[in-house]
Amino acid sequence: MNPNNSLNNQTLTRLNDIVSKNNSGIIILPNNPSIDAVAAATSLYLGLLKLGKSLALICSSSIKNDLAASDKIQNNLSLNGDNLVISFPYSDGTIDKVDYNIKGNNFNLIISPRPGQPKLNPSRVKYSYSGGNFEFIFVIDSPSLNALGDVYNDNQKQFQGKDIINIDRHLTNGYFGTVNLVEKSSSSISEIVFTILEKLRIELDKDIATNLYAGIAASTNNFTSYSVNADTFETIARLLHAGAVKKSFRKPGLQPTFMSSGSFQPTRSKEISAVKPIESVEKTSQPEGSDTPQDWLKPKIFKGGGLI
Repeated sequence: MNPNNSLNNQTLTRLNDIVSKNNSGIIILPNNPSIDAVAAATSLYLGLLKLGKSLALICSSSIKNDLAASDKIQNNLSLNGDNLVISFPYSDGTIDKVDYNIKGNNFNLIISPRPGQPKLNPSRVKYSYSGGNFEFIFVIDSPSLNALGDVYNDNQKQFQGKDIINIDRHLTNGYFGTVNLVEKSSSSISEIVFTILEKLRIELDKDIATNLYAGIAASTNNFTSYSVNADTFETIARLLHAGAVKKSFRKPGLQPTFMSSGSFQPTRSKEISAVKPIESVEKTSQPEGSDTPQDWLKPKIFKGGGLI
């Protein structure tokens, strides 16, 4: 590894210190993250769980894929806090008042709709917890904190005073983290996360290896991009040894070449007339009755200014 890049021993040691001394953290993805970003974040999440960390995996956008732990991604910033949040669909003006009473050992929350509005459907009520403390933040594949969308814009105060580990490869990255693991020449975010897990001495399992393999494959168009180098293939080999299941991805816009399903009809070419023998061409090329000098085939000799 190049000692002059962001993945040098000093930076990775600083990262190790932050993770070792703290117990809770969050891993945040940007809006509309790439497959590589999701693969890197979920792999980091699974790896840190092995160290006994309390974690939340967060993205403002909805994520749908088959990567391990992608179902753990939530849309709001919370980490098993103590505040019970009761949520349900709401349109402006549909609620008349919210009240409560206590009967015996029960606390009753009363939500009254306005006259003429439908009553609340209990099946659409959701419960969650907000608040909770976290000590470190991993920001994945984001050139700035604003790229995180509502997760950052609605919770900026909670980012203050926290150790932020910035993992990225964008050329425009603003180096906003306490630790900046910004490797602009890397083939993928997943390859950077592989190095981080290695530094933290986290053993790769099948799920982590498969996610990282998928992330690198997606980012490099199945290992064909110019950013792929010997280190990339060495990483891939180690992931396969760890049990990675190979998955291939095609970048948008690249379509496979195919033949039409309809029957193929060759274009009929024009018929070529038979070539006449040279003798017949010579005979027909001269009009009938023409007087041709007998010596026309003899070589002509020029001397001085005239013909001999």
